[in-house]
Amino acid sequence: MRLSRYFLPVLKETPAEAQIASHRLMLRAGMIKQQQAGIYSWLPMGYKVLKRIEQIVHEEQIRAGHIPLLMPTLQPATLWQESGRYDAYGPEMLRIRDRHDRDMLYGPTNEEMITDIFRSHVESYKSLPLTLYHIQWKFRDEVRPRFGVMRGREFLMKDGYNFDLTKEDALHAYNRHMVSYLRTYERMGLTAIPMRADSGPIGGDDTHEFLVLAETGESEVFYDAKVPELKLGKRAVDYDNRDEVAGICEEFTTLYARTDETHDEALFNEIPEERRKVGRGIEVGQIFYFGTKYSEPMGATVNTPDQGKVPVHMGSHGIGVSRLVGALIEANHDEKGIIWPEGVTPFHVGIVNLKQGDVSCDSACEALYRAFVEHGLDPLYDDREERAGAKFATMDLIGLPWRITVGPRGIAANKVELTCRRTGESEEMSAEKAVEKVAGIYAAL
Repeated sequence: MRLSRYFLPVLKETPAEAQIASHRLMLRAGMIKQQQAGIYSWLPMGYKVLKRIEQIVHEEQIRAGHIPLLMPTLQPATLWQESGRYDAYGPEMLRIRDRHDRDMLYGPTNEEMITDIFRSHVESYKSLPLTLYHIQWKFRDEVRPRFGVMRGREFLMKDGYNFDLTKEDALHAYNRHMVSYLRTYERMGLTAIPMRADSGPIGGDDTHEFLVLAETGESEVFYDAKVPELKLGKRAVDYDNRDEVAGICEEFTTLYARTDETHDEALFNEIPEERRKVGRGIEVGQIFYFGTKYSEPMGATVNTPDQGKVPVHMGSHGIGVSRLVGALIEANHDEKGIIWPEGVTPFHVGIVNLKQGDVSCDSACEALYRAFVEHGLDPLYDDREERAGAKFATMDLIGLPWRITVGPRGIAANKVELTCRRTGESEEMSAEKAVEKVAGIYAAL
């Protein structure tokens, strides 16, 4: 993309309503526009990040054996009345009536609808195990939406649902989700810690939240200092191997890590004092096992090998896709702007032409642009008639991981300047070597 042709409405001043870094920087970098409290339009650059995150989530869900579908945003109230949650859910649910006076709702979650889909099409234990998921917009009418996309009313979420014959099978699905989530967050450059949590209105006895440590987090967290050091890395995982998957879950959940809702001071004090950490965290996902909470009242049963009939065991598993954009910025920014990890950056590299209109500079930038495209990368070329300082400020604000600067003096010496946004370190090298280095970084992801 050439910046002269792109829609990037950056702001010089910070809007008054922005209270935290991610909200401030998303507005300033032209990623979102507020339409109403807690409801945002996703402008082109914000939308690119959102889609990159969504793609990683899809890839890791499919790798774990989960099957995508798409459910509607509007749901009939009758399904929620069957489960008993329609009246219990509270004012966060947006209730509406259609022209035929039928009660409907804008879905805050999809346990009832997915259970209805399952009971309509699955009759035998031979169809199990089964995990279905989708990435869809949700609505929860927050009493006080704030912090931009971190606590909005409309949000994009991945929610998945497993159906299993026994509790043991369902707990394997729970573990499988935990491992797939760990890999998902690591691919985005995030350290998201699984913490024992409260189930809230979803219900169930087993649940973990995934929290990213950040000063602006809404949850107080208590953890062992060794927990953030745990990494899944590039190890191969056989998601059908129960012992292997359970072992990884044990590795990541044995050390103490809890939210304030489940914090146990006595257990916490058993950790060596120098490793006891108290901080704040941003929730970016949660997994639940809730057994037959929905399948029993809604008649989601299967025939068993001995000709019996039993309700299936279920769990639900969510990732806040749009919330992750804010969490990533909270964890990756400085006083100049955003610092995108390579896995989620809207553009892989920025090209800055210091002397637009100079034949040699224009030619070199065009050659760089074509070379990156040929490597399958997505460059952003700042070809505007702007002063150098303004171009650098824009690149720092939008936070692309790598920047190549092209100027007359460098071109005369057959050099360009490659700058790392995270460290600020710059290195002069040939254009060919700069392309090779950046392409190599992304190829290794």
